[in-house]
Amino acid sequence: MAKNTSLYFRIVEGRNLPAKDVSGTSDPYCIVKVDNEVVARTATIWKNLNPFWGEEYTLHMPMGFHTLTFYVMDEDTIGHDDVIGKISLSKEVIANQSKGLDNWLNLTRVDPDEEVQGEIHVALELHREAQRTWLQCRVIEARDLAPRDITGTSDPFTRILYNNLSAETSIIKKTRFPHWDETLELCLDEAGESELGSVTLEVWDWDMVGKNDFLGKVEIPMSCLYRTPLLQGWFRLLPLGNSEDDAGGKLGALRLKVRLAEERILPSLYYQPLIDLLVEAVISPAEVDDLTPLTLLEEVTTVESRQDIAMTLVKIYLGQGLVVPFLDYLNTREVHHTTDPNTLFRSNSLASKAMEQFMKAVGMIYLHEVLKPIINHIFEEKKYIELDPCKIDLNRCRRISFKGTASEAEVRDSSVGMLQMYLTTIMEAIVNSVSQCPLAMRVVFKQLHKRVEEQFPEPENEDVKYLAISGFFFLRFFAPAILTPKLFHLRDHHADTRTSRTLLLLAKALQSVGNLGLQLGHGKEQWMAPLHPIILCSVASIKDFLDKLIDVDHDAVCEVPQRAAYSPSVTIREGFLQKHKADGPQLLKRFAFKKRYFWLSSETLSYAKTPEWQTRSSITIQSVCAVERVDENAFQVQNAMQVVTQDPEGQLNTMYLQCKNVNELNQWLSAIRKASIYNEHMLPSFHPGAHHGNKWTCCLQADRTALGCSRTHSAVTLGDWSDPLDPDAEAQTIYKELLQGKDKIRKQYLERQETEAPEQEETVVEPNKPSDRVEVPMLERSERFCAVASRLLNVVLDLERAHTSFQRKEREEANSLILPQ
Repeated sequence: MAKNTSLYFRIVEGRNLPAKDVSGTSDPYCIVKVDNEVVARTATIWKNLNPFWGEEYTLHMPMGFHTLTFYVMDEDTIGHDDVIGKISLSKEVIANQSKGLDNWLNLTRVDPDEEVQGEIHVALELHREAQRTWLQCRVIEARDLAPRDITGTSDPFTRILYNNLSAETSIIKKTRFPHWDETLELCLDEAGESELGSVTLEVWDWDMVGKNDFLGKVEIPMSCLYRTPLLQGWFRLLPLGNSEDDAGGKLGALRLKVRLAEERILPSLYYQPLIDLLVEAVISPAEVDDLTPLTLLEEVTTVESRQDIAMTLVKIYLGQGLVVPFLDYLNTREVHHTTDPNTLFRSNSLASKAMEQFMKAVGMIYLHEVLKPIINHIFEEKKYIELDPCKIDLNRCRRISFKGTASEAEVRDSSVGMLQMYLTTIMEAIVNSVSQCPLAMRVVFKQLHKRVEEQFPEPENEDVKYLAISGFFFLRFFAPAILTPKLFHLRDHHADTRTSRTLLLLAKALQSVGNLGLQLGHGKEQWMAPLHPIILCSVASIKDFLDKLIDVDHDAVCEVPQRAAYSPSVTIREGFLQKHKADGPQLLKRFAFKKRYFWLSSETLSYAKTPEWQTRSSITIQSVCAVERVDENAFQVQNAMQVVTQDPEGQLNTMYLQCKNVNELNQWLSAIRKASIYNEHMLPSFHPGAHHGNKWTCCLQADRTALGCSRTHSAVTLGDWSDPLDPDAEAQTIYKELLQGKDKIRKQYLERQETEAPEQEETVVEPNKPSDRVEVPMLERSERFCAVASRLLNVVLDLERAHTSFQRKEREEANSLILPQ
């Protein structure tokens, strides 16, 4: 039974941060660590003690984790950045919040003795003879120790303590991956042997001047050694255990949203009955008002989980090749139950959320092709644009006329001109993109157009069929991407204040276009009026565009099961990276990196000198066997990674790459790992360093072919729209939602059926149906509902029993393997 751990966190905002600069402000940003790995860095918010970030991330970590830590830093252009404070959350604290954590948390001080990381590999054996009792400790190695020296390494040694006895290993200099393989002994007779005490292993960084630095400790109760005389394994290093002090809130606070989903995934065959029920609901659709497993799922889905459930369902039906009929089923129900066309798809129903997630899953590459050049141009120009007279700041705009300071009217006229130019460019790009739009999206919109036209055939509702499509296409897809391009991966960083305002005004204008200009002049923002003419002029071209968009043959969509969201020809990620040049002597290792342009597809990782360069070098994704970070000490550069490949002869080759920042590093790591997720022969360990001067810089071993000194993280990825499909994990998510709602289903459909009298033979006319529609006997309909609910509940109960059985077996197997952590 596989383990699947997903960690979602959103860094919302900070408040009352202390001033670190002489100007009386700070330039705060956040660094996020999972255990000892930096997984994210937010944008810097300049000169602000109450910053807003709004950045969110999802991490998939099958191996689990121990601690999630948020560090708030103050960026300095000269010298080292200052640490303001941190918030550290253990996995247990996060897991105890069943609906997730959403709160303001005070920052605590950063204590070097608490900033420990890594693991130590030891074997402890308790020897008891008639005349003597002693403890033998073989200290084998350690990995991922915290760097304490300016070189980015440490000089570690290990000390074992019991009562007043102690012994130490030798010092291994300049490494975070020391190999000791030394045996220490303590004679317990001298210390007063007792089962109540603990053996402590401490790891320290030796310093020639000043006191040694603490690197972590492990405590092992003597009672464990009495039960299991030989304990051997990797033990996580823990801090000294000082209580965290939030300084009474003087360091400020962060508002965080954190949610942990930890699942045990059963073998595929256990989920097949649930998949069969979901498939049956769309390939053999019942009457619109009949009960199906999908309608039951929507009834028990909470508002908080609806978006996740919608995305999961989209992935399931993508994998089954049935996403188009699935969305048609939901949209048909939604349209059928809507009496007022003005409220169509205005709620956050399952249909609305599923359409949103579907567009992200299949249309993100299309969105990038259309919008990215324009968004990049807006970011580069950084024009001051403002229409609201209450917000115009004449001091912030550049001089527009030669007569002196620009007037309010000049600023407004200039802003209107720039917005009209940007909006025209965006509209032209969209209306000319019919052929670029994915066929699945076009077919879904065509069916939606048909359902709305059937429900609202009146002449006065002529625009409703266009509004239904544009509401999703413009209001829920293109406009949000323009408003927050970072969240749609159009940019690596959030916009600055000036550019952000421009994007907001453009998003508002595009929303008005999506509403076909029907609400112009009715809102409070009358200062948008100068843009009304261009918006109204766009309406005709938008209707023409939508007509062309849905002019597509339904059979053009190849609906076959898809195991991944990537097709071989699609470029998953591209951009400039610094590639390490291995040949030839190098005076300084940091200058061995050369700028190259990289393309990643599901088949190859290729590169050339420039994007236009015709000759490319490449490696096959199938040959990748590890994708990992590189220790800073290896080349004296930050944000480096390595791609390890294996040739047909079994020889390992390593390509070293450097990224611009930690976020780009994590995105490339994640993208290559996802592309190679089904590769065989992935390495269990790797060298975080490089082989220089006849030794590895990480563990100091001389043999170039020596086994890696740190475990690989090939399954740790960032969650986003491009995630490969995982049918078992997706089915498990649906099962968990149904499990939480099983009592509601039972009470509403089974217990009610039992209490109904058999003689009740009332009939009911379906709402919103013609009067000559066949009437359905109430009892017959109730029995059908009961049968559907019973089938679904039986599938849920079977899965629950299977989980219980597997968990019992796991506990039995683990009982003899428990080690202290």
